[in-house]
Amino acid sequence: MALIPVTDDHVAAVVTTLEMHARPRPAPLPDAPLRLVRWDAPDPARYRALFERVGSPWLWYSRLAMDDAQLIAATHRTQTQVHAVLDRGGIEVGLLELSHPEPDWCALDFFGLVPELTGRGYGRWLMALAMALAWRPGVGFVRVNTCSLDHPAALGFYVRAGFTATKRTLETFPDPRAIGVLPPETAPQVPLLGKVATAQADQTRTGKRR
Repeated sequence: MALIPVTDDHVAAVVTTLEMHARPRPAPLPDAPLRLVRWDAPDPARYRALFERVGSPWLWYSRLAMDDAQLIAATHRTQTQVHAVLDRGGIEVGLLELSHPEPDWCALDFFGLVPELTGRGYGRWLMALAMALAWRPGVGFVRVNTCSLDHPAALGFYVRAGFTATKRTLETFPDPRAIGVLPPETAPQVPLLGKVATAQADQTRTGKRR
């Protein structure tokens, strides 16, 4: 057993890959005061705003680091489906993004609701819709990744939904708060280290003096 050092400006996560190799049995769609709307060619600014609202508590940042051209290339592909979850007032409160890298399998790339809606059963509603979209004719399996930085219930949720864990990997990447992609106060459950932590502490002290 060994401890692997991670520099102050990086974070590390254990990534669990899960797969589903059989289409779920049809079941009634769980009740939810929400609706799913497809974004055929999402506007980059609108997409980033939703991505950050849903994912920043868990340090999602990959799409936030892309410029407009990169984001359009990633989200406007024919094999990618981007869907927004809307509440009764038409406010965007969730993100579902799937892709079909090959005709015989589907990747559940991004799946989440804003923190205010987690733990209320709406994830089951969104998963039911995700599976209906993922299992198109010719698909033999669906794959999803989750990591130790995601919501603590995420892994168990995917297992209960019918996925089976197949692989674990270790991922390190720049702390998005250290490189300015996310504000320093984001995801307080993941401690800031080094200069970023010092800068945040200085800002907090300055704010209190005011």
